[in-house]
Amino acid sequence: MNQRIGLFGGAFDPPHLAHVALARAAIGQLQLGRLHIVPTGHAWHKPLVLSPAADRLAMCKLAFAGLPKALVDDRELRRTGPTCTIDTLAELRALYPQAALFLLIGDDQAAAFHTWQRVQEILAIATISIAIRQGTISANSHFDLQNPLPGLAPGAARVRVLQLPAMPHSATQARRLAAAGLPIGHLVAAPVAGYIAEHHLYRKLA
Repeated sequence: MNQRIGLFGGAFDPPHLAHVALARAAIGQLQLGRLHIVPTGHAWHKPLVLSPAADRLAMCKLAFAGLPKALVDDRELRRTGPTCTIDTLAELRALYPQAALFLLIGDDQAAAFHTWQRVQEILAIATISIAIRQGTISANSHFDLQNPLPGLAPGAARVRVLQLPAMPHSATQARRLAAAGLPIGHLVAAPVAGYIAEHHLYRKLA
């Protein structure tokens, strides 16, 4: 039986409504049988201090709970030491040996994709699915539909573009508002907002 499996990784600190919209679009537009939502562990390229893994995992489970075919996957959080996307893709390949794999990234990640670890191995395993919000192409000059993965030779990658509505949500904005004690229900799902308030997340940023 042919399978189409997606990987959507990120800090999810916190997971916001645009994350959920991207996941929904990927499942529909790529006809995925399953989408693994993978909170980042100790990413080799991101020295940022993230919220505790347990909190980010709990928020992901709340954010994506109503999305059929989405599976919140804690494999990167359980790894020790720095983790790379290729490690997770290799594990999914072993889990789904006959599946077509799709790696979901944003247009900002696409611009820097050529700097990732073991890029050629990623390209050999997965189709790169780039999420574009309406208005992004005109607003951000770094993305070019004719050259979606700059730094790579033309035709080096299998690429799919995912179309999303214009959604000005960001994790940074959610953290700043939460730190100031302001409402964030317009940025994150209600259960996520409740979790952040109950556990006093991001208040240390104030």
